[in-house]
Amino acid sequence: MNTIIPHTAKKSFGLRNGQLLFEDFNIERKVKNRKAKEKKRLGYQFFAQKFNKQNNPLPIAYQNKIIADDSLKILKQLPDNCIDLIFTSPPYNFGLAYEQHNDTATWDAYFNMLYEIFDECIRVLKYGGRIIINIQPLFSDYIPAHHLISNYFFNKGLIWKGEILWEKNNYNCKYTAWGSWKSPSSPYLKYTWEFLEIFCKGDLKKQGKSSNIDINDEEFKSWVNAKWSIAPERDMKKYGHPAMFPQKLVERVLKLFSFKDDIVLDPFNGVGTTTLVSHLLHRKYLGIDISKKYCRAAEKRLHSQ
Repeated sequence: MNTIIPHTAKKSFGLRNGQLLFEDFNIERKVKNRKAKEKKRLGYQFFAQKFNKQNNPLPIAYQNKIIADDSLKILKQLPDNCIDLIFTSPPYNFGLAYEQHNDTATWDAYFNMLYEIFDECIRVLKYGGRIIINIQPLFSDYIPAHHLISNYFFNKGLIWKGEILWEKNNYNCKYTAWGSWKSPSSPYLKYTWEFLEIFCKGDLKKQGKSSNIDINDEEFKSWVNAKWSIAPERDMKKYGHPAMFPQKLVERVLKLFSFKDDIVLDPFNGVGTTTLVSHLLHRKYLGIDISKKYCRAAEKRLHSQ
């Protein structure tokens, strides 16, 4: 009589003594001498740069501030190793109507601008700190910005912590607007998500007091699944900004990757979603943006709380 295996069972096929048998999924995946094999492969420890472990305080003059100025200029004024978490979404170079920013630069000029700022971000980030970049490619130019930015941080010796897919569930796209229709000649792929690229400086483990953890059991179990379904920001017209991310996205990032009282930096602060949520979640913050208009909007949002 044949044995019926329920479709919910954690089973897979495997070869043993020349016979095809069902194998327990967990047993099949278990790796013996895992640590020794990781060392032999020369994993992230081989690629990671040895950064200075001495962290420094952020001067009071920069704590809980929103500064209307050039990010590169302000970052150069900060001491080394003084920021716990950097979360930002740089201009996408899509041609959006940002205040006081050319969003249609050549790609060389765009990435050179980002990399100068990212170099300073790496310098000011604490040992064990995290930098998280929300980005998506410009698909019509076939420029994989998320890969290029990740590769830059990797080559700078940061440790790749992971990648989160921010599923926006935005299906309002015209499938025939670009590419070929019903033809393999040049199909154009549409994405309903953006990327969060996550890197650590020096160590995968971040130091912090257990009393300053504010993520609960259900949030942790849900959010370590690296596909987050969060609706896009609906009030962008209200604040006059073309590319805001929603508060829920920042809340998840801050609670999963930082502690209360940590210092959070956004060098492209826009109208201040990162600084607002940092304030609400009892983090210190520093937001920088070139636009005085956006900074006034960010300050207004803070003062309305």
